[in-house]
Amino acid sequence: MKVLILNGPNLNLLGKREPGVYGTQTLADIEALVRSRGSALNVEIDFRQSNSEGELIDWIHGAAGVFGAILLNAGAYTHTSVALRDAIAGVGVPTIELHLSNVHAREEFRHRSLIAPVCRGQICGFGAFSYILALEAAVNVNVGLERA
Repeated sequence: MKVLILNGPNLNLLGKREPGVYGTQTLADIEALVRSRGSALNVEIDFRQSNSEGELIDWIHGAAGVFGAILLNAGAYTHTSVALRDAIAGVGVPTIELHLSNVHAREEFRHRSLIAPVCRGQICGFGAFSYILALEAAVNVNVGLERA
């Protein structure tokens, strides 16, 4: 079983950027946590980060037929990117949207997700554990891991 985990803009700054909102763990810390849980679940993890919308879209396009699920923390692109939404809808790979913070308890512009309607579900507000919950959801609700 293979899962692609994509991280969008500014997530490379975790641990330094607004620790009161995003916590003190770095993206490398979160990756290690996810890889450990993935190993226990017998899931192969491919963990990536980009500040470029186009690169995220290319990775989503490349996921078809290779990965059983995508876990996506699109960062600010969640609220702005029709292109990411269309890529998710176009490839047909079950995708779970995730966020470290509770986007619904923050600024109003963060309340609307353009990608949520084409995702299998959304997990937010649990810090780094949001990644584990998303991985568990991908495995336990059988979103398509048997395909890859």
